[in-house]
Amino acid sequence: MRGGVAGHRHVIETQLDDVGVDADPVRLDQIILNILTNAIKYTPAGRAIRVLTFADGDRGVLRVEDEGVGIARETLPRIFGLFVQGEHTLDRAQGGLGIGLTLVRTLVELHGGTVTADSPGPALGSVFTVRLPRIELPSTLEDAPARRPAIRRRVLIVEDNDDVRQMLRILLEHEGHEVFEAVDGTEGVRAASRVRPDLALVDLGLPILDGYEVARFIRRQDHQPQRLVALTGYGQAEDRERALRAGFDDHLVKPVDPDRLAELLQTLR
Repeated sequence: MRGGVAGHRHVIETQLDDVGVDADPVRLDQIILNILTNAIKYTPAGRAIRVLTFADGDRGVLRVEDEGVGIARETLPRIFGLFVQGEHTLDRAQGGLGIGLTLVRTLVELHGGTVTADSPGPALGSVFTVRLPRIELPSTLEDAPARRPAIRRRVLIVEDNDDVRQMLRILLEHEGHEVFEAVDGTEGVRAASRVRPDLALVDLGLPILDGYEVARFIRRQDHQPQRLVALTGYGQAEDRERALRAGFDDHLVKPVDPDRLAELLQTLR
């Protein structure tokens, strides 16, 4: 399949062959979302990102090519390390790559695969290639669990980390939901009153007002989201209990499990 769709900032071109890989679907979603988020973050508005899937011998291949800021040759060997950051002059001042590409490498290697990055140099774009063990596609999909079609919801994301916020936006918009964003606690409280979301996803470690304070303020508003969900990097029982006491309905650990998020959306009236 080949096509092109214009996003709010970029042109996404796809050339997707059907290919089966031996991978956990949730982890595969995380791999794809992290690579796409990285491409979007470092590709200027209006330029293209190409996504290809194909078979290569006993491997299924995902390749993401972008027309972005590129990667310096000396950075390439370290690109999958934690908190690697390119030159600020290449428009990477909005933050390092964080844990995104490190997580990709970890998940790919756990599945017996490889991931590589290549770039001709600064301002010349990048190519990320994931290779996973290939398996034959089933002859029929009749036995596959049917996914319930999503009802379009209004979702507010209150998150100061650009990578996390963009990944969630990609995931939610892919499922057809209307997404609103806020980058700090004060903005999040105002946005909740203004957009009246069905679901609000609120990071606990926000600047200005933390997530617990945001929840308390939202609970005083006339309109209440059907679900108010805490986002955190920690999954301890005491973290969940504190979030519930502050007024949250539920608690998600980052990186967010796409299936768990889909389940939350399906519980909305």
